[in-house]
Amino acid sequence: MDNVESQVIPEQGGKQGFTVEFVSPAGDIISVFMPNSDESDLNRLNAETRARQLMADIAGMDASQLRDVTDKPASERLSARQAGDTGELEDQLQEGLEGSFPASDPVSATSSAVSGSGPKYNAA
Repeated sequence: MDNVESQVIPEQGGKQGFTVEFVSPAGDIISVFMPNSDESDLNRLNAETRARQLMADIAGMDASQLRDVTDKPASERLSARQAGDTGELEDQLQEGLEGSFPASDPVSATSSAVSGSGPKYNAA
């Protein structure tokens, strides 16, 4: 694929990893997400090269080596909650809170009032 453009998107500032998107002349997009780990030296500068290598490795695989997850009904796929992955749940919560900021901040209500009674006016 002759790509027109590629872009590297850091996930949570690169803490979780990087998504590299390759855009074809026809507008088709291939996204490659590479998670970051403590022992990984993945960064914004080398993410595109690694994504290209990963795509080349996958392209060289036999079709029988590729697992089709769409064959499983949605009811059989495990969510992070069902799998008991508390780390992933915490990451999703943090991402959701950051995505909704500042709307996630509590609302403070203020009002002003004057105590006592004001002058009384008689309508004549």
